[in-house]
Amino acid sequence: MYENMKILILGAAKSGVSVAKLLANRNNDITLSDLNDLEENVKSELENLGIKIVITKNQCELINKSYDLIVKNPAIMVTSDIVKKVNELNLRMENEIEIAYHFLPKNVTIIGVTGSNGKTTTTTLIYELLKLHGKKVVLGGNIGYPLSSIINDIKENDILLLEISDHQLCDIHDFKTNISVLTNICPTHLDYHGNYEHYMWTKKRIFNHHSSNDLAIINKSNLDSLKITDDILSKKIYFNNDENYYKDGFIYLHNEKYLNVNDIRLKGNHNYENILMALLVLENFDINKEKIQNFLKNFSGVTHRLEYVLEKNGIVYYNDSKSTNPTATITALKTFSNPIHLILGGQERNQDFNELNEYMKNVKKIYAIGTVTDRIYEYAKNINIPCEKCYYLKDAMDKIFSNALSGDVVLLSPGSGSQDQYVKFEDRGDEFKKLVEKNVG
Repeated sequence: MYENMKILILGAAKSGVSVAKLLANRNNDITLSDLNDLEENVKSELENLGIKIVITKNQCELINKSYDLIVKNPAIMVTSDIVKKVNELNLRMENEIEIAYHFLPKNVTIIGVTGSNGKTTTTTLIYELLKLHGKKVVLGGNIGYPLSSIINDIKENDILLLEISDHQLCDIHDFKTNISVLTNICPTHLDYHGNYEHYMWTKKRIFNHHSSNDLAIINKSNLDSLKITDDILSKKIYFNNDENYYKDGFIYLHNEKYLNVNDIRLKGNHNYENILMALLVLENFDINKEKIQNFLKNFSGVTHRLEYVLEKNGIVYYNDSKSTNPTATITALKTFSNPIHLILGGQERNQDFNELNEYMKNVKKIYAIGTVTDRIYEYAKNINIPCEKCYYLKDAMDKIFSNALSGDVVLLSPGSGSQDQYVKFEDRGDEFKKLVEKNVG
């Protein structure tokens, strides 16, 4: 498979470069295209493997019926002219994960985690706890490294743990997991998918080719998750139901008290859900309850997801840059009872900020940033919360440093993507932390 083919790879980010290397030296005719120049050392390595590199702003012109396979970078939108042309020509289109899947050794147990919110924390918990129990587990996908770059690290009988985004689920065909986790589904990435229905049914692909021998872990309280999983063939295990849930300070597993949340460092209902999902995965392996409890006493969460930055003069700063949709911002707002200075906004994705209304009671002031600044200002005016038009994070922070008082929480939880001003949400979070540390640290 993947031999003697003419292949066009669109996108020379980490996944594009790694899959090009994986497909090289198999008598393939490979062209790798990107909008921008590659670093010289990367370019030389690829050219030495016989890979042709084409830099163009119009990748559509490269696509024709002579190609046996188009490999699409996950960032290329479903609604793009590129995808339309590939479909019109009836060409096969795959992504990097789909291709790498076919190079896996035998008897690898694959765990896939997807969802609108919570997938990174859940994946990290599963990974760290499997390692703690001495399991041979390899981490990749949307977190860590592209699967094609770590194929040689994966051996027979290993566990492969993948965080998989909706972008990555778009172009899979044969790929399947043994255990799939769907954290939740809410409207997000609508600019990418064109509509919410397409986004939802794309998420369903995490259960691709499942049978009753495969496990699906599903959020019973999320109606859209239930909707898309109604007819899947997996063995279904639910959380937020009458067996696996959080109530009155305890996490219950199979209706028995498992953890007292006062004994663990992670706080917030969303994190208790993340822990529940991890536990439901882990019980399929040989685990030790005491080891898990001891680990959770010290585990403080994932960078950029409600990340505590510092406290100074009674003001506490939290970096929640990974909040790229209003549902994630709701999670953050529900965590605090103190007055909140909320930094909201970023890339325009037609997100509905009215979803936040009932959770805004502790918000003292909104600082609007990004391309949605003017829309957030109008939103704040409609719900009678003071708002500053800032457009840029630095300007928002300058105003906050003058306004915040002891007892206040400063919360970067934008409810929006970052690509209007940053390459990725991590860059936005890093800038926030640097500004805090520079001015108050």
